[in-house]
Amino acid sequence: MTFSRILLSGTAALALLGTSACVTDPNTGEKKISRTAIGTGLGGTLGYLLGGAIGGDTGRIIGAGIGGSAGAVLGKQYDDQIKELKEQTAGSGVDVEEVGDQDAILVRLPDGVTFATGSASINPGFLDTLNNVAESLIRYPNSLIDVYGFTDTTGSPAVNQRLSEQRAQAVADYLAARGVARSRMATQGFGEQYDYLRVKTGDNVNEPMNRRVEIKIIPVSQDDVNAARGN
Repeated sequence: MTFSRILLSGTAALALLGTSACVTDPNTGEKKISRTAIGTGLGGTLGYLLGGAIGGDTGRIIGAGIGGSAGAVLGKQYDDQIKELKEQTAGSGVDVEEVGDQDAILVRLPDGVTFATGSASINPGFLDTLNNVAESLIRYPNSLIDVYGFTDTTGSPAVNQRLSEQRAQAVADYLAARGVARSRMATQGFGEQYDYLRVKTGDNVNEPMNRRVEIKIIPVSQDDVNAARGN
């Protein structure tokens, strides 16, 4: 069974499911919805994904002591890391995707597997997968890491907002316990916002996957470091 994956924010986004927003994954040949096209069509509502680091990158780059990499080196590291993450998380339900033109790597932890309903406790069976993610983050240190939490619509918006923040914090705490520098990470919760639908290809069946955490890995170049330091 083949599925496409799409982020939506409100029913108005359904109009973007036409062929104009489709792209073909060069690795699998699978038709997917263009995330960039969706972000543009929704007037920037996916800014958390397509935008920069939480709180800006200048202070975080300096605080984390990131050295940065030359452009060509950074590009190769990006390709290597996304390839390794896909291999290491294969079969776990994790989605690993490129954001923009090597702007970031998005690691989406699966709905219902990472957390139970109403819980911010990471399911023990998912820890091995998180260990692989942590090893990758340590192996490629020249990046900032944003951790985003989301919920379904069970419960009140206020409760869900707190829960989403707790889920993001729980994943960041676990990554830190595995050796990822806390200074590289920032967290944010989005509550019920930004539904994530798994869309069955050729059908109109949408499977919501909203009880999730997303890890956005933002590569840092030597130019970024120089700019942060005012050089």
